[in-house]
Amino acid sequence: MSYYSRLSKSFEGALRLPLTERSKYVFISDCHRGVGNSNDNFLKNQNLYYAALQHYYRLGYTYIELGDGDELWENRSMKQIMEAHGNVFLLLSRFHEQHRLYMLYGNHDMVKKNSRYTEKHCRSCGCVLDHTFYQEQEISIPNIPFYSGIILETNFSMDVYLTHGHQTDLFNSSLWRLSRFLVRYLWKPLEHFGVLDPTSAAKNYTRKHKAEQRLHHWAEQENHILITGHTHRPALSQEDRFYYNSGSCVHPRCITCLEIEHRCIRLVKWTLATKPDMTLYVSREVIAGPLPLNRQY
Repeated sequence: MSYYSRLSKSFEGALRLPLTERSKYVFISDCHRGVGNSNDNFLKNQNLYYAALQHYYRLGYTYIELGDGDELWENRSMKQIMEAHGNVFLLLSRFHEQHRLYMLYGNHDMVKKNSRYTEKHCRSCGCVLDHTFYQEQEISIPNIPFYSGIILETNFSMDVYLTHGHQTDLFNSSLWRLSRFLVRYLWKPLEHFGVLDPTSAAKNYTRKHKAEQRLHHWAEQENHILITGHTHRPALSQEDRFYYNSGSCVHPRCITCLEIEHRCIRLVKWTLATKPDMTLYVSREVIAGPLPLNRQY
């Protein structure tokens, strides 16, 4: 099956959500939440992510995670991931309680497309949220489905198609079990010595560029707005009406995401900044947009 067919298949029978003037969506991808050890790439930005998540929860945004939320190639245990980042999963469960949480799966958490896996491993977990008083709270996201694609329906412009973006590469889609084996037993140990996975679109410039070209080509041919993650490179341009990318949560000093509000889309960076009095704070910076989704060319 070609990459074009794999992308098209991701939206067969896809969940459809409304996109209106009052809609508020935030798209975050590639958190790669781990188990809290030295291989956990999410660890360095977990406070930025949690602050951003609180901001979007408080302002009434619907949170859509575009895949690779949890690092299940390097790690086997979803329970350990939930225990390591209990505060994050507790806040996600609150989004879920208000029907403001939707999850896609990517190549690194492909196992979540199996509902039996999520029912068994993502259902609930007791997590220590306050180590001073050893307060433990049960968190759960029961019966939540993980989608290959979601479509935001509009009545004013092109619909917005959401998927992870791994479908552009054979090793990250059809042969993902082989790639998982290589990452878990070869590239993960070598990462300690600075050796990067050459098959990764996020770490290999040539594969990254090829994936982005294919994603843009599909969106242009289908005449859809396509929002993905996977390559870890954020993208929102006045010149490109078809392809946008939310970036990732594992950049060296920041996390990036896309927001939709009032039928406009913007690219946002969350980072640690310093006030003149040397006080540290979490900064939200708009780095591109807002661009109207109904703009004409």
